[in-house]
Amino acid sequence: MELKPLIIGDLVAKVPVIQGGMGVGISLSKLAGAVAAEGGIGIISTAQIGYQEPEFDENPIETNLKAIKKHIHKAKEIAHGGIVGVNIMVATKRYEDYVKAAAKAGVDLIISGAGLPTELPKYIEGFKTKIAPIVSTFKSANVIMKLWDRKYNYAPDLVVIEGPQAGGHLGFSVDQLEYFSNQEIYEEEIKKIVELTSSYAQKYNKNIPVVAAGGIYDRKDMLHYLDLGVDGVQMGTRFVTTYECDADEKYKETYIKSKKEDIQIVKSPVGMPGRAIRNSFLEKKEKEPGKIGKCHQCLEKCNPSKIPYCITDALLNAARGNVEDALLFCGSNAYRAERLEHVSDIFRELTQN
Repeated sequence: MELKPLIIGDLVAKVPVIQGGMGVGISLSKLAGAVAAEGGIGIISTAQIGYQEPEFDENPIETNLKAIKKHIHKAKEIAHGGIVGVNIMVATKRYEDYVKAAAKAGVDLIISGAGLPTELPKYIEGFKTKIAPIVSTFKSANVIMKLWDRKYNYAPDLVVIEGPQAGGHLGFSVDQLEYFSNQEIYEEEIKKIVELTSSYAQKYNKNIPVVAAGGIYDRKDMLHYLDLGVDGVQMGTRFVTTYECDADEKYKETYIKSKKEDIQIVKSPVGMPGRAIRNSFLEKKEKEPGKIGKCHQCLEKCNPSKIPYCITDALLNAARGNVEDALLFCGSNAYRAERLEHVSDIFRELTQN
């Protein structure tokens, strides 16, 4: 099967693969630039993107806003004309400022989830930036498209459907996760979202591609989802164990060493279910919550006095390689990683007939 390019307005990705945005510090300019250079779409996560800068501890938000520009420009240099986007969580404190910083820096695409990006069209007015909501169910897709249509006379430029096998925070309740763990049921949900998107594409006379995400690891997985009627796929976990991934090698090794049974649904300190590799850190925090130090101003609705541990600290430890004291977010297929490889190796495998 010959792969068709992924076309988002005037953006054309030769290979219909988006690299998922992974925070904190997992997908920055190095990984995103490498993916874009291979003809896919490289995505930088803006979650605590400035953590390596000396001013981060004193002024995290302003430091992050400056780092957004730095990483977008750096990724574009690596990409040699390829498509570079960012993932910005709706739950981010001062979300609007993050969106505007990315748009001003000339980012090609903003993908936004962890809540519904109800006001995103307003924030990118005057910019060429394309925007894409992340949805997990037909209901959430219907809500966001109806709202954008009514309030802004705007339809998404791309829709990302993130399924129950994805890594990190998941857009499902625990009950929904159980229900949609039946692959056939969730595939019907995907088809319904594709149909809904198609109706808005007709209304606005524009092409709106749909991309499936969650549990997609190799060419076989990709072709399966393309057969369901989507236009492309998003892959996060597969790109973690690359030389180009921005995380520390010890974090990558946790994927390579993991077994299927090590990967579990956990309760994030911010109340959402997530998927991670079971380790001593999680076991320790279940027994005795830790003390919260300095707040890093990451999420709008986080209350430091009521959480068992700081999610920024736990994820920064992962990115820095302090894996025994870290939350090790991953997708359901992390255990399939056997070795480090180059981004170019993955694209070679994905595109070979």
